[in-house]
Amino acid sequence: MGTPWYFVALLLTILTSSQGILTTLSQSDEGGYNYDYATVPFLAEVFKLIISGLFLWRETRSSSLATAKITTDWRSVRLFVIPSIIYLIHNNVQFATLTYVDTSTYQIMGNLKIVTTAILFRLFLKRKLSNLQWMAIGLLAVGTTTSQVKGCGEASCDSLFTAPIQGYLLGILSAALSALAGIYTEFLMKRNNDSLYWQNLQLYTFGSLFNVARLIADDFRLGFEKGPWWQRIFDGYSITTWLVVLNLGSTGLLVSWLMKYADNIVKVYSTSMAMLLTMVASIYLFSFKPTVQLFLGIIICIMSLHMYFAPPQTLVDLPVTNEAHPKTLKQVIVEEKTDS
Repeated sequence: MGTPWYFVALLLTILTSSQGILTTLSQSDEGGYNYDYATVPFLAEVFKLIISGLFLWRETRSSSLATAKITTDWRSVRLFVIPSIIYLIHNNVQFATLTYVDTSTYQIMGNLKIVTTAILFRLFLKRKLSNLQWMAIGLLAVGTTTSQVKGCGEASCDSLFTAPIQGYLLGILSAALSALAGIYTEFLMKRNNDSLYWQNLQLYTFGSLFNVARLIADDFRLGFEKGPWWQRIFDGYSITTWLVVLNLGSTGLLVSWLMKYADNIVKVYSTSMAMLLTMVASIYLFSFKPTVQLFLGIIICIMSLHMYFAPPQTLVDLPVTNEAHPKTLKQVIVEEKTDS
Protein backbone atom coordinates (compact mmCIF):
# COMPACT_ATOMS: atom_id res chain seq x y z
CA MET A 1 0.00 0.00 0.00
CA GLY A 2 2.15 2.81 -1.31
CA THR A 3 -0.52 5.41 -2.00
CA PRO A 4 -1.01 7.97 0.82
CA TRP A 5 -4.54 7.88 2.22
CA TYR A 6 -4.93 11.65 1.96
CA PHE A 7 -4.37 11.49 -1.81
CA VAL A 8 -7.15 8.89 -2.13
CA ALA A 9 -9.38 10.98 0.16
CA LEU A 10 -8.81 14.06 -2.01
CA LEU A 11 -9.61 12.09 -5.16
CA LEU A 12 -12.75 10.74 -3.48
CA THR A 13 -13.80 14.29 -2.60
CA ILE A 14 -13.43 15.40 -6.21
CA LEU A 15 -15.30 12.41 -7.63
CA THR A 16 -18.07 12.62 -5.04
CA SER A 17 -18.61 16.31 -5.73
CA SER A 18 -18.70 15.55 -9.46
CA GLN A 19 -21.40 12.89 -9.00
CA GLY A 20 -24.20 15.34 -8.24
CA ILE A 21 -23.10 17.67 -11.02
CA LEU A 22 -22.93 14.90 -13.63
CA THR A 23 -26.29 13.51 -12.52
CA THR A 24 -27.86 16.96 -12.92
CA LEU A 25 -26.28 17.36 -16.36
CA SER A 26 -27.67 13.96 -17.41
CA GLN A 27 -31.25 15.15 -16.88
CA SER A 28 -33.50 16.02 -19.77
CA ASP A 29 -34.65 19.57 -20.49
CA GLU A 30 -37.85 18.86 -18.55
CA GLY A 31 -35.85 17.89 -15.44
CA GLY A 32 -36.45 14.14 -15.61
CA TYR A 33 -34.33 11.27 -16.89
CA ASN A 34 -34.50 9.70 -20.33
CA TYR A 35 -32.96 6.54 -18.89
CA ASP A 36 -33.94 4.17 -16.11
CA TYR A 37 -32.00 5.49 -13.14
CA ALA A 38 -32.16 2.09 -11.41
CA THR A 39 -29.78 0.72 -14.06
CA VAL A 40 -27.02 3.18 -13.09
CA PRO A 41 -26.07 1.58 -9.72
CA PHE A 42 -26.29 -1.88 -11.33
CA LEU A 43 -23.85 -0.93 -14.10
CA ALA A 44 -21.62 0.78 -11.52
CA GLU A 45 -21.52 -2.47 -9.50
CA VAL A 46 -20.63 -4.42 -12.66
CA PHE A 47 -17.89 -1.88 -13.45
CA LYS A 48 -16.42 -2.27 -9.95
CA LEU A 49 -16.68 -6.04 -10.26
CA ILE A 50 -14.77 -6.07 -13.56
CA ILE A 51 -12.05 -3.68 -12.34
CA SER A 52 -11.57 -5.64 -9.11
CA GLY A 53 -11.38 -8.91 -11.06
CA LEU A 54 -8.73 -7.50 -13.40
CA PHE A 55 -6.64 -6.17 -10.52
CA LEU A 56 -6.97 -9.47 -8.66
CA TRP A 57 -5.85 -11.39 -11.76
CA ARG A 58 -2.90 -9.03 -12.15
CA GLU A 59 -2.05 -9.35 -8.47
CA THR A 60 -2.07 -13.14 -8.47
CA ARG A 61 -0.10 -13.30 -11.72
CA SER A 62 2.57 -10.87 -10.59
CA SER A 63 5.71 -12.52 -9.27
CA SER A 64 6.17 -9.84 -6.61
CA LEU A 65 2.60 -10.23 -5.33
CA ALA A 66 2.16 -13.94 -5.83
CA THR A 67 1.43 -14.42 -2.14
CA ALA A 68 -1.84 -12.44 -2.29
CA LYS A 69 -4.09 -14.00 0.32
CA ILE A 70 -7.50 -15.29 -0.77
CA THR A 71 -9.91 -16.85 1.72
CA THR A 72 -12.51 -19.00 0.01
CA ASP A 73 -14.23 -20.31 3.13
CA TRP A 74 -18.01 -19.82 2.63
CA ARG A 75 -18.37 -18.75 6.27
CA SER A 76 -16.13 -15.79 5.45
CA VAL A 77 -17.60 -15.08 2.01
CA ARG A 78 -21.21 -15.01 3.22
CA LEU A 79 -20.45 -12.10 5.55
CA PHE A 80 -20.31 -9.85 2.49
CA VAL A 81 -24.04 -10.41 1.98
CA ILE A 82 -24.79 -8.32 5.07
CA PRO A 83 -23.67 -4.87 3.82
CA SER A 84 -25.61 -5.46 0.59
CA ILE A 85 -28.75 -6.16 2.63
CA ILE A 86 -28.14 -3.07 4.79
CA TYR A 87 -27.75 -0.86 1.71
CA LEU A 88 -30.91 -2.35 0.21
CA ILE A 89 -32.89 -1.55 3.37
CA HIS A 90 -31.29 1.89 3.52
CA ASN A 91 -32.38 2.72 -0.03
CA ASN A 92 -35.98 1.81 0.80
CA VAL A 93 -35.87 3.82 4.03
CA GLN A 94 -34.59 6.81 2.05
CA PHE A 95 -37.57 6.56 -0.29
CA ALA A 96 -39.97 6.26 2.65
CA THR A 97 -38.39 9.27 4.39
CA LEU A 98 -38.92 11.49 1.34
CA THR A 99 -42.65 10.75 1.48
CA TYR A 100 -42.83 12.58 4.83
CA VAL A 101 -40.21 15.36 4.52
CA ASP A 102 -39.14 17.71 1.75
CA THR A 103 -35.74 17.58 0.06
CA SER A 104 -34.18 20.37 2.12
CA THR A 105 -35.17 18.77 5.42
CA TYR A 106 -33.94 15.39 4.16
CA GLN A 107 -30.53 16.83 3.26
CA ILE A 108 -30.15 18.46 6.64
CA MET A 109 -31.19 15.31 8.48
CA GLY A 110 -28.69 13.36 6.38
CA ASN A 111 -25.91 15.04 8.34
CA LEU A 112 -26.84 12.85 11.30
CA LYS A 113 -24.78 10.10 9.67
CA ILE A 114 -21.66 12.06 10.60
CA VAL A 115 -22.42 11.67 14.30
CA THR A 116 -23.83 8.14 14.03
CA THR A 117 -20.73 7.01 12.13
CA ALA A 118 -18.48 8.35 14.90
CA ILE A 119 -20.58 6.66 17.61
CA LEU A 120 -20.62 3.27 15.85
CA PHE A 121 -16.93 3.74 15.03
CA ARG A 122 -16.28 3.89 18.77
CA LEU A 123 -18.74 1.21 19.87
CA PHE A 124 -18.22 -1.52 17.28
CA LEU A 125 -14.67 -0.98 16.06
CA LYS A 126 -13.38 0.02 19.52
CA ARG A 127 -11.50 2.98 18.07
CA LYS A 128 -10.89 5.73 20.60
CA LEU A 129 -11.30 9.38 19.68
CA SER A 130 -9.82 12.25 21.64
CA ASN A 131 -12.00 15.02 23.04
CA LEU A 132 -10.70 17.35 20.31
CA GLN A 133 -11.68 14.82 17.65
CA TRP A 134 -15.20 14.48 19.08
CA MET A 135 -15.49 18.27 19.04
CA ALA A 136 -14.25 18.30 15.43
CA ILE A 137 -16.89 15.78 14.36
CA GLY A 138 -19.57 17.85 16.07
CA LEU A 139 -18.30 20.94 14.25
CA LEU A 140 -18.41 19.06 10.94
CA ALA A 141 -22.07 18.18 11.48
CA VAL A 142 -22.82 21.79 12.42
CA GLY A 143 -20.90 23.14 9.41
CA THR A 144 -22.58 20.90 6.84
CA THR A 145 -26.00 21.62 8.35
CA THR A 146 -25.37 25.37 8.39
CA SER A 147 -24.38 25.33 4.71
CA GLN A 148 -27.70 23.66 3.79
CA VAL A 149 -30.04 25.88 5.80
CA LYS A 150 -31.90 28.25 3.52
CA GLY A 151 -32.75 31.81 4.35
CA CYS A 152 -36.01 32.41 6.18
CA GLY A 153 -37.21 34.50 3.30
CA GLU A 154 -37.52 31.32 1.21
CA ALA A 155 -40.60 29.15 1.07
CA SER A 156 -38.83 26.03 2.37
CA CYS A 157 -37.73 27.69 5.61
CA ASP A 158 -41.01 27.04 7.38
CA SER A 159 -41.03 23.37 6.36
CA LEU A 160 -37.95 22.42 8.39
CA PHE A 161 -39.77 21.68 11.64
CA THR A 162 -43.25 20.93 10.33
CA ALA A 163 -42.75 17.34 9.10
CA PRO A 164 -44.61 14.52 10.88
CA ILE A 165 -42.76 12.53 13.54
CA GLN A 166 -42.53 9.53 11.17
CA GLY A 167 -40.30 11.56 8.87
CA TYR A 168 -37.81 12.38 11.62
CA LEU A 169 -37.75 8.80 12.91
CA LEU A 170 -37.13 7.46 9.41
CA GLY A 171 -34.43 10.10 8.91
CA ILE A 172 -32.65 8.96 12.07
CA LEU A 173 -32.99 5.32 10.94
CA SER A 174 -31.58 6.21 7.52
CA ALA A 175 -28.54 7.88 9.10
CA ALA A 176 -27.99 4.91 11.40
CA LEU A 177 -28.23 2.41 8.53
CA SER A 178 -25.81 4.45 6.41
CA ALA A 179 -23.30 4.54 9.26
CA LEU A 180 -23.81 0.84 10.05
CA ALA A 181 -23.15 -0.17 6.44
CA GLY A 182 -19.91 1.82 6.40
CA ILE A 183 -18.73 0.52 9.77
CA TYR A 184 -19.53 -3.09 8.88
CA THR A 185 -17.74 -2.76 5.54
CA GLU A 186 -14.65 -1.46 7.33
CA PHE A 187 -14.86 -4.40 9.74
CA LEU A 188 -14.96 -6.85 6.82
CA MET A 189 -12.07 -5.17 5.03
CA LYS A 190 -9.82 -5.23 8.10
CA ARG A 191 -10.82 -8.53 9.72
CA ASN A 192 -8.11 -10.44 7.83
CA ASN A 193 -5.21 -9.93 5.45
CA ASP A 194 -7.13 -10.94 2.33
CA SER A 195 -6.38 -9.08 -0.88
CA LEU A 196 -8.41 -5.88 -1.22
CA TYR A 197 -9.43 -6.90 -4.73
CA TRP A 198 -10.66 -10.31 -3.58
CA GLN A 199 -12.73 -8.62 -0.87
CA ASN A 200 -14.08 -6.18 -3.47
CA LEU A 201 -14.94 -9.08 -5.75
CA GLN A 202 -17.11 -10.63 -3.04
CA LEU A 203 -18.70 -7.32 -2.03
CA TYR A 204 -19.59 -6.24 -5.56
CA THR A 205 -20.83 -9.68 -6.61
CA PHE A 206 -23.52 -9.55 -3.96
CA GLY A 207 -24.12 -5.88 -4.75
CA SER A 208 -24.74 -6.73 -8.41
CA LEU A 209 -27.11 -9.55 -7.49
CA PHE A 210 -29.16 -7.32 -5.21
CA ASN A 211 -29.37 -4.64 -7.91
CA VAL A 212 -30.61 -7.24 -10.39
CA ALA A 213 -33.22 -8.27 -7.82
CA ARG A 214 -34.33 -4.64 -7.59
CA LEU A 215 -34.65 -4.33 -11.38
CA ILE A 216 -36.69 -7.52 -11.56
CA ALA A 217 -38.93 -6.31 -8.73
CA ASP A 218 -39.50 -3.03 -10.62
CA ASP A 219 -40.51 -5.03 -13.70
CA PHE A 220 -43.09 -6.99 -11.72
CA ARG A 221 -44.33 -3.83 -10.02
CA LEU A 222 -44.89 -2.14 -13.40
CA GLY A 223 -46.35 -5.28 -14.98
CA PHE A 224 -43.56 -5.50 -17.59
CA GLU A 225 -45.23 -2.65 -19.49
CA LYS A 226 -41.84 -1.51 -20.80
CA GLY A 227 -40.46 -5.00 -21.28
CA PRO A 228 -37.84 -6.82 -19.20
CA TRP A 229 -35.04 -4.66 -17.81
CA TRP A 230 -32.23 -6.31 -19.80
CA GLN A 231 -33.84 -5.31 -23.11
CA ARG A 232 -33.96 -1.62 -22.22
CA ILE A 233 -30.94 -1.31 -19.94
CA PHE A 234 -29.15 1.18 -22.21
CA ASP A 235 -32.22 3.06 -23.42
CA GLY A 236 -31.76 6.83 -23.18
CA TYR A 237 -28.07 6.60 -22.28
CA SER A 238 -25.78 9.42 -23.35
CA ILE A 239 -22.10 10.20 -22.82
CA THR A 240 -23.01 12.07 -19.64
CA THR A 241 -24.94 9.08 -18.34
CA TRP A 242 -21.92 6.84 -18.88
CA LEU A 243 -19.80 9.38 -17.02
CA VAL A 244 -22.27 9.09 -14.12
CA VAL A 245 -21.79 5.30 -14.12
CA LEU A 246 -17.99 5.53 -14.27
CA ASN A 247 -17.94 8.21 -11.58
CA LEU A 248 -20.16 6.17 -9.26
CA GLY A 249 -18.11 3.03 -9.82
CA SER A 250 -14.78 4.79 -9.29
CA THR A 251 -16.11 6.38 -6.10
CA GLY A 252 -17.05 2.95 -4.75
CA LEU A 253 -13.57 1.60 -5.46
CA LEU A 254 -11.96 4.52 -3.63
CA VAL A 255 -14.29 4.05 -0.65
CA SER A 256 -13.31 0.38 -0.37
CA TRP A 257 -9.65 1.42 -0.45
CA LEU A 258 -10.22 3.84 2.42
CA MET A 259 -12.12 1.18 4.36
CA LYS A 260 -9.11 -1.13 4.00
CA TYR A 261 -6.26 1.29 4.65
CA ALA A 262 -7.83 4.29 6.42
CA ASP A 263 -11.21 4.42 8.21
CA ASN A 264 -14.80 5.64 8.10
CA ILE A 265 -14.00 9.03 9.59
CA VAL A 266 -11.74 9.84 6.64
CA LYS A 267 -14.59 8.82 4.32
CA VAL A 268 -17.05 11.03 6.23
CA TYR A 269 -14.77 14.04 5.89
CA SER A 270 -14.24 13.34 2.18
CA THR A 271 -17.95 13.11 1.42
CA SER A 272 -18.81 16.12 3.60
CA MET A 273 -16.22 18.33 1.97
CA ALA A 274 -17.42 17.06 -1.42
CA MET A 275 -20.91 18.33 -0.63
CA LEU A 276 -19.52 21.81 -0.02
CA LEU A 277 -17.40 21.60 -3.17
CA THR A 278 -20.51 20.67 -5.15
CA MET A 279 -22.31 23.77 -3.86
CA VAL A 280 -19.39 25.98 -4.86
CA ALA A 281 -19.21 24.40 -8.35
CA SER A 282 -22.97 24.86 -8.75
CA ILE A 283 -22.47 28.62 -8.46
CA TYR A 284 -20.67 28.61 -11.82
CA LEU A 285 -22.42 25.71 -13.55
CA PHE A 286 -26.07 26.15 -12.56
CA SER A 287 -26.26 29.83 -11.49
CA PHE A 288 -26.63 28.74 -7.88
CA LYS A 289 -26.85 31.78 -5.59
CA PRO A 290 -24.38 31.48 -2.69
CA THR A 291 -25.64 32.30 0.78
CA VAL A 292 -24.00 33.55 3.93
CA GLN A 293 -24.85 30.18 5.48
CA LEU A 294 -22.83 28.40 2.78
CA PHE A 295 -19.68 30.44 3.42
CA LEU A 296 -20.11 30.09 7.17
CA GLY A 297 -20.55 26.33 6.81
CA ILE A 298 -17.39 26.05 4.69
CA ILE A 299 -15.37 27.93 7.31
CA ILE A 300 -16.70 25.70 10.11
CA CYS A 301 -15.93 22.52 8.13
CA ILE A 302 -12.38 23.67 7.40
CA MET A 303 -11.90 24.35 11.12
CA SER A 304 -13.25 20.88 11.88
CA LEU A 305 -10.90 19.28 9.35
CA HIS A 306 -7.88 20.99 10.89
CA MET A 307 -8.99 20.18 14.43
CA TYR A 308 -9.45 16.46 13.71
CA PHE A 309 -6.26 15.70 11.77
CA ALA A 310 -3.77 18.25 13.13
CA PRO A 311 -1.42 17.14 15.93
CA PRO A 312 -2.84 18.24 19.33
CA GLN A 313 0.27 20.28 20.17
CA THR A 314 -0.40 22.53 17.19
CA LEU A 315 -3.90 23.29 18.47
CA VAL A 316 -3.17 23.94 22.14
CA ASP A 317 -0.39 26.16 23.44
CA LEU A 318 1.11 24.15 26.26
CA PRO A 319 2.97 26.18 28.92
CA VAL A 320 6.73 25.95 28.69
CA THR A 321 8.17 24.64 31.93
CA ASN A 322 11.80 25.36 32.80
CA GLU A 323 12.94 22.16 34.41
CA ALA A 324 15.71 22.49 36.89
CA HIS A 325 18.70 20.53 35.63
CA PRO A 326 20.58 18.63 38.31
CA LYS A 327 23.94 20.08 39.07
CA THR A 328 27.05 18.16 38.13
CA LEU A 329 29.70 17.29 40.70
CA LYS A 330 32.06 19.80 39.07
CA GLN A 331 29.55 22.65 39.50
CA VAL A 332 29.04 21.80 43.17
CA ILE A 333 32.80 21.84 43.85
CA VAL A 334 33.23 25.20 42.07
CA GLU A 335 30.33 26.75 44.04
CA GLU A 336 31.76 25.48 47.35
CA LYS A 337 35.17 27.00 46.54
CA THR A 338 33.53 30.30 45.65
CA ASP A 339 31.59 30.41 48.93
CA SER A 340 34.72 29.67 50.95
